[in-house]
Amino acid sequence: MKFQVTEIDFDFTGCLETWGSYELPVEDQKEFIDQALNTIWDVDNEDDLVEKVTASTGWMINSIDYHPIATS
Repeated sequence: MKFQVTEIDFDFTGCLETWGSYELPVEDQKEFIDQALNTIWDVDNEDDLVEKVTASTGWMINSIDYHPIATS
């Protein structure tokens, strides 16, 4: 299945590597948000979407909205 993320809120207070000991500067946060929004994610299901976005960006997700992309 393919999904387009329409809105996303990352937890920028700690990445997977630092576990909360670092907060990403606001100007850098936009790059990760844009990456998530501008990618068509090819995954098996909605749960995999969250896991793939998290693994790809390195940031935990607080909330995410998305819609499936129709394929012909």
